[in-house]
Amino acid sequence: MTAPDSAPTTTPTSPHAEIARRLLHGRTVCGGPAVSPDGQRIAFVVATVDLDENTTRTRVWLAGPDGEPSPLTAGPHDGAPVWSPDGRFLAFPSRRGEGKEKESESTLHVLPVDGPGETRTVASMPDGIDELAWSPDGRWLGFVSRTRDARYEAKDERWQPPRKIETFFTRLDGEGWVFDRPQHIHVVAADGTGAVRNLTPGPFQHGGVAWLPDSSAIITSAQRHEGWDRDLCEDLYIVPLDGEIRALTSRTGAYGWASVSPDGTTVAFLGADDTRTYPQNNRVGVIGIDGGEHRWISTALDRTFTTTSGTRAPLWLDDDTLLVTAEDRGETHLYRLPADGGEAPEPLTSGALTVTGFDARGGRIAMSQATVERPAEIVTLDGAVTTLTTSFLAWERFAVPTTDGSGEIDAWIMRPGNFDPRRKYPVLLNVHGGPFTQYGESFFDEAQLQAAAGFVVLMSNPRGGSGRDTAWGQSILGPRHPVAPGTGWGSVDVDDVLAVLDGALARFRFCDADRVGMLGGSYGGYMATMLAGRFSDRFRAICSERAVNNMLSEEWSSDIGTAFRIEHGPTHIEAPEEYQRMSPIRYVRDIDVPMLILHSENDLRCPIVQAEELFVALRLLGKDVTFYRFPNEGHELSRSGSPLHRQMRAEIILDFFTEKMQPRRKPRPKRK
Repeated sequence: MTAPDSAPTTTPTSPHAEIARRLLHGRTVCGGPAVSPDGQRIAFVVATVDLDENTTRTRVWLAGPDGEPSPLTAGPHDGAPVWSPDGRFLAFPSRRGEGKEKESESTLHVLPVDGPGETRTVASMPDGIDELAWSPDGRWLGFVSRTRDARYEAKDERWQPPRKIETFFTRLDGEGWVFDRPQHIHVVAADGTGAVRNLTPGPFQHGGVAWLPDSSAIITSAQRHEGWDRDLCEDLYIVPLDGEIRALTSRTGAYGWASVSPDGTTVAFLGADDTRTYPQNNRVGVIGIDGGEHRWISTALDRTFTTTSGTRAPLWLDDDTLLVTAEDRGETHLYRLPADGGEAPEPLTSGALTVTGFDARGGRIAMSQATVERPAEIVTLDGAVTTLTTSFLAWERFAVPTTDGSGEIDAWIMRPGNFDPRRKYPVLLNVHGGPFTQYGESFFDEAQLQAAAGFVVLMSNPRGGSGRDTAWGQSILGPRHPVAPGTGWGSVDVDDVLAVLDGALARFRFCDADRVGMLGGSYGGYMATMLAGRFSDRFRAICSERAVNNMLSEEWSSDIGTAFRIEHGPTHIEAPEEYQRMSPIRYVRDIDVPMLILHSENDLRCPIVQAEELFVALRLLGKDVTFYRFPNEGHELSRSGSPLHRQMRAEIILDFFTEKMQPRRKPRPKRK
């Protein structure tokens, strides 16, 4: 009998179904704070997971000077709000159309906050509305949206002409084809009169909307030059409401996330000068509104100002001072930074937390802020604004020296729920993706699920990750890299992960050294397959998810294919042996541990052929392997996939490790 459409499932009797449902269903996250011009009110977005309807609902909430915060819009998919300059209205994007959720038309609304009036719809776009910004004179709303080629007017793909491909980076994970749907800057009258205007028509992609104080133009970032897909430069541009677009920078680096000083003389931005090298710590820069030389003003803090938890443009408190966020060894803090760079960035937050968003107006600073125990809430420097989320398990931070004595590795351990220090527990070693990202002091549902299921959770930030100095992040660049040669993927990063495992097993007696599993996604999946091939004897089971298993084929099949040269050095044409040397698939014959492979069928970042190659090889070799393919999902399944698929994924992982990591039966004693 076929299961009903309303209840598809692969694990109907999973012992971990209730754990996954309890953690996912109804979970709430707050974000996108927007402070009113007078500083008295904070609008923000509340996202709530609804497993029964297989969706995440988002609504705009409002916190005033008195009383509890409360919903302002009904949802179900209302986005980041922005205030009108006079504080009387809020604009917000929404997706309220009929039909499938991802295919619904996006609309832009203006809602009166004070006084009478109806919410009005001022724009409707077929392909999303992002980066909304209200012009300082109150007349215009600027935003980013994709412009579809005429080919999309055909009734279906059978009637569409073939695509003519002339550049790299034609598709994007989670978006599909983008070269014939480029992001453009649009404006529409805030009062709803007149049509939407596209200010940047043509083939080039644009990102960011930063108004000049006189509302005459917008600063954005784009790659508007021939050869952008080869040199990877991205520039800042002034886009006037009427007139010629002109560049502020001139193909010397990659610059974005712009904002304009209140007096209109200076543009702040984030970026880096060297497009030949990734990763690197992106810095805060400034440039005059008329262009010329730019200056980096954050060099006193060698950390990245584009963060794993989410990046926003520098925010001007006044003509002399900026607010920015930066990572620091698993934490993400808010900093105040002089615009002349005369002093080091000053942290405004401290402790074990992660700032995921911020805003400031009228003398008040608001943030969305997460901890290990709680998803993001809205806070100010004076204290909490919301208390909408549920509290979960905590973890302990520790550090382990690198095996070569060059530094120490930050690590975290989470004890199982209902922990008994007299018992020994199975251990799950997690490795993050990137590799230039970080684990740290933020809510992480993976860890909570694993701990709730009875596992000790172990995580770390090995070399190659973010949150540290530039040298740490660049330590695993390829040995033939022209700028900053390192040891390559699968070298000291592997050493660091194993050092953390050994350190934890020695330090925490409740860890069962005979029951260690390992899992990771993307680059973490790369590490999972690598460890399975080189160190099978250390693990009882391994899960490799959305992995890069063959770095050679990844370079021509990924949506960011051809860009890996800025990490590894030479191209795959110049040195295919270098890509093969670092590929985990070369060790497949040595894998002697049960393997779980998870992959999304629409993954463009690490195409599913990466999983298929690993599965076919393991199956032909007669190894213990299980492979799950998730339909209609991309690379971000574990973070933003459909709630039902995320629940199924969690159950599959927990069931797999529970089965494979049972205590070994001790041999019966021999009779005398």
